[in-house]
Amino acid sequence: MKKLKILIMFFIVSVFMFNDLFAIPAFARKYKMSCQTCHSPTPRLKAFGDEFAGNGFKMPEMVSTRYFVDTGDEELSLIRDFPIAVRLDMHALVKTNDEKNGVDFQAPYLVKLLSGGELADNLAYYFYFYMDERGEVVGVEDAYIMFNNLFGHDLDLYLGQFQVSDPLFKRELRLTLEDYQIYKTSIGNATSNLAYDRGVMITLGLETGTDIIFEILNGNGLAEADVKKNFDDDSYKNLFGRISQNIGDYFRIGAFGYLGKEEVEFNSGITTDDKITMWGPDLTLGNDKLELNLQYVWRKDSKAFYGIMNDDIETKGAIAELIFTPKGDESKWYMVGLFNWIDSDIEAYKYQTAAYHVGYMFRRNMRMVAEIKHDFEKKYNTLSVGIVSAF
Repeated sequence: MKKLKILIMFFIVSVFMFNDLFAIPAFARKYKMSCQTCHSPTPRLKAFGDEFAGNGFKMPEMVSTRYFVDTGDEELSLIRDFPIAVRLDMHALVKTNDEKNGVDFQAPYLVKLLSGGELADNLAYYFYFYMDERGEVVGVEDAYIMFNNLFGHDLDLYLGQFQVSDPLFKRELRLTLEDYQIYKTSIGNATSNLAYDRGVMITLGLETGTDIIFEILNGNGLAEADVKKNFDDDSYKNLFGRISQNIGDYFRIGAFGYLGKEEVEFNSGITTDDKITMWGPDLTLGNDKLELNLQYVWRKDSKAFYGIMNDDIETKGAIAELIFTPKGDESKWYMVGLFNWIDSDIEAYKYQTAAYHVGYMFRRNMRMVAEIKHDFEKKYNTLSVGIVSAF
C-alpha cells in the first residue's frame, strides 16, 4: 500500500512538472481546439460533443494518419502522442444538522486520470483511473473498446466497463456534486443497479432520429474476480434495452427496460435468486440555453432480503434537472437545479433532496462552483464551494 501511494504521488508530481505537455484536456490538445467545441460547460456535452464521442473520438474531416507513427508497417496502429488528461476537484463543505455543524476541507475531492481516442479506423478506446476519490484510491471505472460505424451504418459496439445508465443521463457528465441517486440504488443484498457494470453495449442510430440501445451485463457491478478468476459471481446475465426519439430540435423522449436475476447470499450462508425488473421513461426538453431532464425509474426485487422481508419489494425513483446557461456555450456562468426522489417499501431507501448549483467559468477548463443541498428526509442542509478543473 505504501509503494502504491508513492507511485501515485510520483505520477501526480510528474503531471505537474510536464505542464507544457499536459496543458489542456486530451482531445482539445490533439485537435488544437477549445473545450467549448464539445462542452457547455465542461464536462457537460453539447450535441457536437456527443456526436464526437459517438464517432470514436475523432473528427471526420481530420486525416487520421497524422496522429499515428509511420513505422512502415500498415498493420500497426501506434498513437503518435498518447492522449492523457487530468481532472482535479477541490471543495469546502459546510454542513448543518442536529448532530454536527462545521466546515470540512475536501481537497482534493477527486483526482482523475483520463485517456481515450482513436486506435484505428472505426476503433477507439476510453478509460479513466480514479487516483483519489474522497480520500480513497478507487481504481478503474469506465474502461472500454469501441467499434463504431459497423457495416457502414451508425452501429456501435462497446466492450468493457461502463455505466448501465449512460444511454439515459450520464452521471460522469453532470455539473452538480449531488448525484443521480436512483441510478446508484441497490436493494438489500443485491448489487445490481444502473451504475457501473461489465458487459457489451450495442447502439444503433437511425436517420429518423431514433436511437436503439441494447446491453448484456454481468449484473454484479465492478466486483473483483474470485479465486478462479471469474468476474461474474453467478451464472446469470442481465439485459438492458432503451429506445429514444428526437422530436424536432428541442424535444427527446425515451424509455428503458431492465431484466435480471442475481444470486444473493445472506449472512447465514443461505443463497437465493433475486429477480430484478426495472423500467422507466425519460425526457429532455430545451435548447442550448435552457434544458430540462426528467427520469422515472420503477424497480421490483423478488428476494433481495431474507426472512420476513422476502416478498416483492417495490422501489420508485425520479430525477428532475434544470440547466440554465444564459448565453449558450458562451456563458461565463450557469445555474443548475437537481431534485432527487426515491420511495421504497423499505424505509431505509427513501431519499429526497434538492440541490441548487451555480458555477462561474474563469477559464474554459476551470470553474468556481457553489452548491446548496437540502435533505428532506434527514432534515439537514449543506453548502459546498470549490473549484473544478481539467487539464
